[in-house]
Amino acid sequence: MISFRPLQREDKDTILQWRNLPQIRHYMLTDHVISAEEHAAWFERVLDNPKYRFWVIRCDDEDVGLLYLYDIDPTNRRCYWGFYVAGGNTRGKNVGMFAEYYVLQYVFQELGFNKLSCEILDFNRGVLRLHDAFGLVQEGRLRQHIVRGDQVHDVICLGILSSEWQARMPQFERIFRSRGLL
Repeated sequence: MISFRPLQREDKDTILQWRNLPQIRHYMLTDHVISAEEHAAWFERVLDNPKYRFWVIRCDDEDVGLLYLYDIDPTNRRCYWGFYVAGGNTRGKNVGMFAEYYVLQYVFQELGFNKLSCEILDFNRGVLRLHDAFGLVQEGRLRQHIVRGDQVHDVICLGILSSEWQARMPQFERIFRSRGLL
């Protein structure tokens, strides 16, 4: 069973541990080890900020990752999103797929927004395929934007409109109902 719960103050240390896992940092736009002080400042800055919204991803009653919205812009009815799965026995349980469905439903049904965007490193092929399956469209490419070691990588800018999601949503509802997730 996959579920989502709002981020709480008590999650601060767990989130720092997750953010510093090599397999998470590798795909983040910044990949340095985050100090406790830096994390505490970030956590306080975003926790109650209306431009951000966070959920802890749960799988089989275990906290396994983080789903988040940022740059929430009610005036222009758009925002960005991201997620990571950091722990637990989640392989083969469609956690990332269900997180994407959840955030699309939330942004377009609950918030009534028109657009959802994200930025992905060019080598994150699995997540790029996932976003493509949900109908996100490449809207831009920030060329040679991120340096990792001695390599430079592009950042892929993706987006989906509410009307595009409405056309795809029934397909995903059928999939998730058949798997007992809805």
